Amino acid sequence: MGGAQERAPLPTGAVTFLLTDIEGSTRSWEADREQMATAVARHYELLDEAIARHRGVRPEEQGEGDSMVAAFARPSDALGAALDAQLTLATEETGLSVRMAVHTGEAQLRDASNYFGPAIIRAARLRAVAHGGQILVSHATADLVADAVPAGMSLHDLGIHRLRDLSRPERIYQLCHPELARDFPRLRAVDAIPNNLPTQLTSFVGRAAELVELGRLLDRERLVTLTGVGGGGKTRLALQAAAERSDAYPDGTWWVGLGSLTDPSLVPLTTSSALGLREDPHRMVTERLVEYLGEQRVLLVMDNCEHVLDATAELIDILLRACVSLSVLTTSRAPLGIDGETTWRVPPLSTPADGESLIGSDAVRLFVDRACKVRPNFALSHDDRAAVAEICTRLDGIPLALELAAARTRVLSPPQIAAALDQRFRLLTSGRRAIARQQTMLASVEWSYALLTDEERVLFRRLAVFAGGFDLDAAESVCVGEGLNVFHILDLLPALVDKSVVAASDGPRARYRLLETLREFGAERLAEADETDACRERLLAYCGLGRRTRGGDHLCPPGCPRPDRPRAGQSAGCPRVGDRLGGSSRRGLAPRRRSHLPLAAEGPVSGRDGVVRACARRGSQIAVAAAGPRTVGPCPPGPVLERPSVRDHRRPRDP
Repeated sequence: MGGAQERAPLPTGAVTFLLTDIEGSTRSWEADREQMATAVARHYELLDEAIARHRGVRPEEQGEGDSMVAAFARPSDALGAALDAQLTLATEETGLSVRMAVHTGEAQLRDASNYFGPAIIRAARLRAVAHGGQILVSHATADLVADAVPAGMSLHDLGIHRLRDLSRPERIYQLCHPELARDFPRLRAVDAIPNNLPTQLTSFVGRAAELVELGRLLDRERLVTLTGVGGGGKTRLALQAAAERSDAYPDGTWWVGLGSLTDPSLVPLTTSSALGLREDPHRMVTERLVEYLGEQRVLLVMDNCEHVLDATAELIDILLRACVSLSVLTTSRAPLGIDGETTWRVPPLSTPADGESLIGSDAVRLFVDRACKVRPNFALSHDDRAAVAEICTRLDGIPLALELAAARTRVLSPPQIAAALDQRFRLLTSGRRAIARQQTMLASVEWSYALLTDEERVLFRRLAVFAGGFDLDAAESVCVGEGLNVFHILDLLPALVDKSVVAASDGPRARYRLLETLREFGAERLAEADETDACRERLLAYCGLGRRTRGGDHLCPPGCPRPDRPRAGQSAGCPRVGDRLGGSSRRGLAPRRRSHLPLAAEGPVSGRDGVVRACARRGSQIAVAAAGPRTVGPCPPGPVLERPSVRDHRRPRDP
């Protein structure tokens, strides 16, 4: 990219952004890479010169693909730079068609070299609806220059349009000049194509990579199902993806909400109503849908299918076979299980990584955005950074949990919220109006639990004994017992993955884990079933940690002497054993204390299965680091014991 000159400091406060990109650049790159490289390089030079002439500043490497971002302290300078650049590009005959958007808003600096936040996102949404050669101006910018439009320019009102963030509609203007083209096709706004996509009252945060990947899937697959944990953002991601891809479906994008449906037989009628079809008492609803959709290129988005799964799957199967140009995007906590379905698991939002800027985390950005809704003066202070990072990490980046936690900033500080997460199901509630399972985190988890079979519930609660990751061998060894044998577990564990209550990681050896919120719920169910002690004893046997000290409930591996007294910050008992919760008390969760040992990372690691397993006696909190070197902490190495097989607990497993 251009812009080799030293950059001036970025303007702050009310900043006017100019965003550009090249229309149809992908096709041009594929047609002639060498010619395109030359044209794009020259295009950057011309843009840099125009921006510099009008006192603009380019953030460092901000923008994606062939796009460019510039910031101006004065909106009139931004308009001048945009006009200057378009006229120069036309004169040079680069062969490139560049679209531009100008928007003014309160700037937020990610660091000294880059912006983030609603203003620049709004500018990007405005640019997305423009055509090559066109300059669009937001209402905010137009208001600021209304009485002082630079000479030779005029602003033409294009009316009110919905941008693809599906938030408030925007009055859009086109910058006109005698030497610029004036006539363009209709804007690529959401309302340019038939749709019933619901307006959103909060901003869509993050998920840039997921939207790109999902867009590619929709380009090549006719049925895509988004699965994931309850509250994981499936609905919002599907809605945004549908809005972003709406121009690929010229005959309409239709949203079918099934969340409040209680009678599965009403799925076809609900779908018909969403498409605006009138009831015909003389014809079957499904027949009417097939006739209407016919050969139309339509995207049907069916949301919250899990509780009416069979009826939804049956309808979609009929429609896809009969309507050759139809595409379907669904959200569900479990796959539909029909031919042609591509299942895409929605990941949690990214949480802060070690040494990474907090603002680089989508989870942090969502928390801050939603906190600003309930407390407009909320800002991420230096004192709050560690607490917000802890909140996002302990909530596993689950959007619903983060939004409910952010709502508590109305009366609690981030450190208070972080401390209260030991009782997360009491904390993560809200008075918002929504369907019941979306009002609290507990309701969302209970809804997922209710969708499990009896045997799946048994396995789910027993898996809660693992505070870290586990593999199939560990699950078989620890979770067998009344009602479950090894062969049950082999079938049930994949079912729990499909139903989004167990997370699976890729790798040569499949590993699994429960998100912390689900694990705490499962631990409570385990205690209610009076199975906690039995599961922990089997876990100890599996880890080779079977000796219990006489002085209490502390558990030590063989060969590890018990210290006379704990060190600061360390619970009494085995120094190889931390104090992370591996279960819950019978009534509510026991207070969580910090362990002096970190949990093992997910994924393959050296050592015996690389598993961190939680083992606790009732009333104490004990985590056992059963993986990696046997000399963790100050313990001298003990004898290496083979774990007993679930198939024969009487003898050690063969090496």
